[in-house]
Amino acid sequence: MNEILSLHDLHKTYHAGKPNEVRVLQGVDLSVGAGEIVALVAPSGAGKSTLLHIAGLLDTPDSGRVSIAGVDMTRLSDRKRTGVRRGQVGFIYQFHHLLPEFSALENIVLPQLANGVSEKTAHTRAMGLLDRVGIAGRAAHRPAALSGGEQQRVAFCRALANEPALLLADEPTGNLDPETSNRVFETLIGLVRDTGLAAVIATHNLDLAARMDRQLRLQAGVLVPV
Repeated sequence: MNEILSLHDLHKTYHAGKPNEVRVLQGVDLSVGAGEIVALVAPSGAGKSTLLHIAGLLDTPDSGRVSIAGVDMTRLSDRKRTGVRRGQVGFIYQFHHLLPEFSALENIVLPQLANGVSEKTAHTRAMGLLDRVGIAGRAAHRPAALSGGEQQRVAFCRALANEPALLLADEPTGNLDPETSNRVFETLIGLVRDTGLAAVIATHNLDLAARMDRQLRLQAGVLVPV
C-alpha cells in the first residue's frame, strides 16, 4: 500500500483552566493509503474536526507525528507546512464556503492560480472537474444561483483543483436533504475513486460510512473499528 497519511500517537488537550481541561485526542494512530476511503464516525464534540485539522496541518498536536506522503510534517517549518497544505491536501466542509462574488469556475480556478498554475491550465482543469461532476453548464453561475447540491459539487471540485494526494472532508453532505445528500455523496466517492487519492471523510450517517473502505470511530480520544 502506498501510504499517503500516517498519524502516530497523536495527543491534543484544550486548556481552559485546570478543572476544564478537555483531552480530545489520547493516542490516535491512523494510516491511509492511496485510493483508500476511510469513514470517521463520531458524535459532535468527540474531536473529529480537531483530528482532521491536525491531519490537514491546520492545527498541531501536543505530541505525536503527522506524515504526508512519507514526509514528517512535524519537522517542517511553518512555510513548508503551508506549501504542503496548499498543494497536497484538499478540504471539504459541511458548508461550502464558496466565494460569493465569483462564479463556480472562478472558485475552482483561484486556488490553482495561488499555487502557481497558469490561468489557461487552471481554466482547463476547472472545466474538466465541473464536467466530471455534471455541472459544466453552470460554470458561469455564482454560488447564489446554484442549488445546495450544486454548490457542494463546486466545493468538491475546488478541493481537488490542485490535485492533492489527500482529501479530508468534515460532514460534506451534512447540510443537504437525504436525497440530495445521497446523490452528492456518490459524486464525491466517484471523484475519489477516479483520482486515486487517500480520503478521510467524517460523517454522522452510518449508511454513508458503510459504503467506504473502512469505518473508524473516535471514542475516548482514540480510533477504534466500527
